[in-house]
Amino acid sequence: MTPPRRAQAPSFSAREFRAALGMFATGVTIVTTRSTDGTPIGLTANSFNSVSLEPPLVLWSLSQAAASLAAFRAGSHYAINVLAADQKLLAERFAAKGADRWRGVDSAAGVGGAPLIAGAAATFECFNRSRYDEGDHVIFVGEVERCTWRQGASPLLFHGGRFYTELPL
Repeated sequence: MTPPRRAQAPSFSAREFRAALGMFATGVTIVTTRSTDGTPIGLTANSFNSVSLEPPLVLWSLSQAAASLAAFRAGSHYAINVLAADQKLLAERFAAKGADRWRGVDSAAGVGGAPLIAGAAATFECFNRSRYDEGDHVIFVGEVERCTWRQGASPLLFHGGRFYTELPL
């Protein structure tokens, strides 16, 4: 039997798919870069994952419709700031459209100028190695040039459309 060359049409709606994806608990990040004129850019994302230890690679994805897509495509570097449990308000602010995202945010320039958010549980400073257009998103693969973590920091988690903190079993 010859295997099919294409996937079958989905048997579910986009809303059902989103609900099912929401059952996968994730960490929460703010991905940052700078525009060509130096303006800081940042957005909340939970589509972060490790790819490789050697070389050190991570990935994240961004909607093709995102206003910040051009800046992330063009920039040589970005940072992935893994949020701590006490940074829920930052996650909400960087997810909101039209918000003054950077007002009062304590940050420092990392490798290539990407902003590193103070208090993050971890940061990954990445060279923008490759990009792949897939469906309605772009998958970014970053080569990690520097990483840091805050020992003992509790992560901010996202599940089923709500934020959580970790609870040891």
